[in-house]
Amino acid sequence: MKKCLTYFFLLLLTLSLVTGCSIILGEKAEHSSIILATTTSTQDSGLLDFLLPICTEDTGIEVKTIAVGTGKALQMGRDGEVDVLFVHDKPDELKFVEEGHGTVRHEVMYNDFVLVGPNTKPKIEYGNDIAEALQHINDQNLIFISRGDESGTHKKELTIWSEAGINPAGDWYNEAGVGMGDVLKIADEMQGYTLTDRATYLALKDEIDLQVLVEGDKSLFNYYGVIPVNPEKGEIINADGANKFIEWLISDKAQQLISEFGIEEYGEPLFIPNYSK
Repeated sequence: MKKCLTYFFLLLLTLSLVTGCSIILGEKAEHSSIILATTTSTQDSGLLDFLLPICTEDTGIEVKTIAVGTGKALQMGRDGEVDVLFVHDKPDELKFVEEGHGTVRHEVMYNDFVLVGPNTKPKIEYGNDIAEALQHINDQNLIFISRGDESGTHKKELTIWSEAGINPAGDWYNEAGVGMGDVLKIADEMQGYTLTDRATYLALKDEIDLQVLVEGDKSLFNYYGVIPVNPEKGEIINADGANKFIEWLISDKAQQLISEFGIEEYGEPLFIPNYSK
């Protein structure tokens, strides 16, 4: 009887050790990956395909991405569905943090928006005056393709129309409800105009016949920030993994990589790093 009890307790001990190891391994596996909600521009430009394998090699963190408009990404953060955000709508990002959905916002990089349109000859000259260009498009009822998806680009476009004193409406103004890459292809097919981040345009310019018509206007700068979702949003939030990813993204190494991305293929960087310690 004593021998049976001994075997029984040994069995319980073994099972508890195995279970404990499984829990630990499970936690380790869970905390070795994060879910990143980001914009379509970081995806379509190829930046994430370039950065994330290096990030995983350096940190051991696997980054699973969901590329949507900034508005949708912020909502996913509010709902506690993702661990970290990498987006480009600074006013809404700051509001997101102020409301307690995120813990802090770090500047990561910037690029700019450009107005693109049909590759006509002679080229229409607007200089760097985006308001003048939009007024011409509105007056002539020229086809304009809007993101129409509550993304950072869409909100920037609406802000620029508003600042120009124009309420775009009519058959010429089309809300696509899709990502930047698809919008550029639609604009190309319809020989229309659109506002795009420069990085996505450069990544696709060999596939489309659109030219840059306006650039350099001070209202066209496009800032990207990274925000860890508040871990109080739910037990599934991987705060440690999110913070490790962010520490890597704003590190000297990652900032240097961002500054180099695009130079070899396009002759210019697609993004300018701007994290300041």
